[in-house]
Amino acid sequence: MPEPYDVITMGRIGVDLYPLDIGVPLARVETFGKFLGGSPTNVAVAAARLGRRTAVITRTGRDAFGEYLHQELQGFGVDDRWVTEVEEYPTPVTFCEIFPPDDFPLYFYRQPKAPDLEIHLPELDLDAVRDARIFWMTGTGLSAEPSRGATLAALRARSESPAREFRTATVFDLDWRPMFWDGGDHSAVAPARYREALAHATVAVGNIDECEIATGEREPHAAARALLATGMELAVVKQGPKGVLAVHRDGSTADVPPLPVEVVNGLGAGDAFGGALCHGLLAGWDIARIMRYANAAGAIVASRIACSSAMPFPDEVERALAEGAVTEDIAAGPSGAAS
Repeated sequence: MPEPYDVITMGRIGVDLYPLDIGVPLARVETFGKFLGGSPTNVAVAAARLGRRTAVITRTGRDAFGEYLHQELQGFGVDDRWVTEVEEYPTPVTFCEIFPPDDFPLYFYRQPKAPDLEIHLPELDLDAVRDARIFWMTGTGLSAEPSRGATLAALRARSESPAREFRTATVFDLDWRPMFWDGGDHSAVAPARYREALAHATVAVGNIDECEIATGEREPHAAARALLATGMELAVVKQGPKGVLAVHRDGSTADVPPLPVEVVNGLGAGDAFGGALCHGLLAGWDIARIMRYANAAGAIVASRIACSSAMPFPDEVERALAEGAVTEDIAAGPSGAAS
């Protein structure tokens, strides 16, 4: 049997076009950087940076941006064998504005439909999904067919098969993006779709808004309890500047404050957190250590402009933890230049 992947993620991919001018409205920005983007794809990159064998299941357009994304994935060491082309739709692009410390509007161009929502069940390698040590999916993948059916089938392949000794977690990144759902913030179907997916996952990760969509609860401890009540082993509630709360069904709890950082761009911090969460779960760490490590990884990315290329290496995370903050030299990256 082929060696199982450490992490397989499934869902969104695209090109991030981020302004290199900080604090400038998009209408006045003159210079942009081009980066690999899409939350689950960035999680795969983040885990790969930490030494894990990763792959992503997604789709691009048959265009130059699609070619670029393959090049980037290969450069980051992420297996792109399940990144396929869709003839009908262009590769999505996403713009942002950067107003530190906490205002980073996103502008998604995913019309008439994003290729990553055209993942079909017959194309899935369910054996690889079933055997991966961690499988990571997101709420966005539930927003439209055929992606919804394929995502749920992948979840069922894991939850309904015999437990494997090397299988670590099935992670549902709640990833609430109302603009991708019919009805937006008032979508009538999203909560039901979330509950359907939660029944097959073992770990749930989300911020307060995302937890509310999944459980109806906004208070962090109540949201964690509600997630565990669906059958989760671990509920992770991200609280922004208040840090992160993690509650395991064995009763252990970690309420970890954020690591001090001068924020440049908060986008991508959650994906770095996700990759580090996978790394810690695979290492078998206790939840307090995992949360501290994941917080540090996210803080490092928040100190940099980019997302994918800003994902930290293990020595950077360890330095941030040892120093108790993301210092300027850590923010500058291994090369000594801003990432």
